[in-house]
Amino acid sequence: MEVSSVQNLCIHLISAAFQRCRVSEDLCRLSVVLKCCSAHDPLTVGITISDTGIGSCLEEFQHLNFSREFVDAKKWDGLISVRTTNKCDDEIHHYHLNLKESISNRRLIPLPSNPKNGAKFSGTEVHLSSSESIDVLLAEFNCFFLKMLVLKTPNVAIELVVERGDVPGSKHENVLLANECNPLSFSTSNIDRLKSGFEDYVLRSGNSLLRKYESCFPTSPNSISLSLREQLKVGSGVACCSESHKSPSLLMEVVIIISELSETISPCFRACSAKTEVLYFEDFSPCSIYQSSLSALTTIDWKSYGLVLRRAVDQGGNVMLEWENLPPHIHIYMVLHCYHKQFKWPLLRQKTQPDRKLVKRAIKLALEDLKEKNAGMLLSAHTLKIRSYAPDLARTIAGLILTSNDSEFQQECYSLLGLQSQDNEGEFVQDCIKEKIISVIETNDRKPQRSKEIAPCLFEDHCLQEPNFDDEEYDEGEHIFSSLDY
Repeated sequence: MEVSSVQNLCIHLISAAFQRCRVSEDLCRLSVVLKCCSAHDPLTVGITISDTGIGSCLEEFQHLNFSREFVDAKKWDGLISVRTTNKCDDEIHHYHLNLKESISNRRLIPLPSNPKNGAKFSGTEVHLSSSESIDVLLAEFNCFFLKMLVLKTPNVAIELVVERGDVPGSKHENVLLANECNPLSFSTSNIDRLKSGFEDYVLRSGNSLLRKYESCFPTSPNSISLSLREQLKVGSGVACCSESHKSPSLLMEVVIIISELSETISPCFRACSAKTEVLYFEDFSPCSIYQSSLSALTTIDWKSYGLVLRRAVDQGGNVMLEWENLPPHIHIYMVLHCYHKQFKWPLLRQKTQPDRKLVKRAIKLALEDLKEKNAGMLLSAHTLKIRSYAPDLARTIAGLILTSNDSEFQQECYSLLGLQSQDNEGEFVQDCIKEKIISVIETNDRKPQRSKEIAPCLFEDHCLQEPNFDDEEYDEGEHIFSSLDY
């Protein structure tokens, strides 16, 4: 759906309000109210965006990059009203602004302020009127807020209120708590919030599919959806750009989730399982993906993780990855979040396109995290081929042990396998050897391909080293990346 100029402005204003709430140390409320102005003018909608955050920086309104040629006079007159105050202020300041004017000539027009009478609070309210359809705005805002919940900011509650003048007394309220599904503390790291919020998002998506294909299930979709959370495999990666780089203090967070549905319900998801929607956030707000990030997605060596990327489709900033060989019961979800360590007013900051290598490193770390946590997952095609020989090799080794006439040799073999002498049944010994062979093969697959370390011994336990991604594309002289604790 094409986004109108009014919608673009409102999304900018909502994002800024969310930022003011996010950096506040207090519990905050973000409210968006859509209201028909009067029964005599049902086509005009009043849009009010308010927050109880830290208060506004007036420059963020004055320097809005919203050119007047994009202002649709038929749907909006270009005027906005701003009321804002900080805790240290004695008054609530009131301004008008005409965005039809050029940025160089644009001025905030001060209006009479209101005294706070000693009260200590902060907040901002922005109001504008438009002839845009309430239903169109409501759909756009709902979609935006559902994505915002992925960030799982613990101190923000979001309220969306619709009052229709054409139906007397009608009022629709929708309160979304950014922390309602799985409460997190204020001290939780950003990456852990992203993991938890994205997991909730995936579960909501899964439940929507279950409802869509309800006729496919012999049992209740609700009972099936309860087990979806247990089937989610979550991996995350964080890469950091050095302070000396042209994009100082830039962080890239990536979360990848793989869900495995049972074979009985997988046919219902066959049409969508081979596609992955990639959510993209910048500075804690949904946005269109950059070309550098899209390039990073298409240049990952997916085959080394057992995946074959058919293509990446850019649908107006929203990216869909299409896979060739994904089983119908497997679905992959991905979210990328690029942000700066230091807070700046969101509408004053110049957009920073993350370096392709930074994005690739974060994605690889997330993939390796998935492999580390889930044995046998994301194995390369080469590893899968080698693993297929494990049963025959285990059968041969077990046969050599069991048919030996040297009792000391047999006892030593049982000891190395962790077996007792009475556990000498052929199938039992064979299975034990096969498990160890497969474990070694999968362990070696989790190591970087260029690793110089000797593969672990078959009958000894070795601790895995942290992955090292010093590939040809990584130029340490140009960029310095470091993984962060999460």
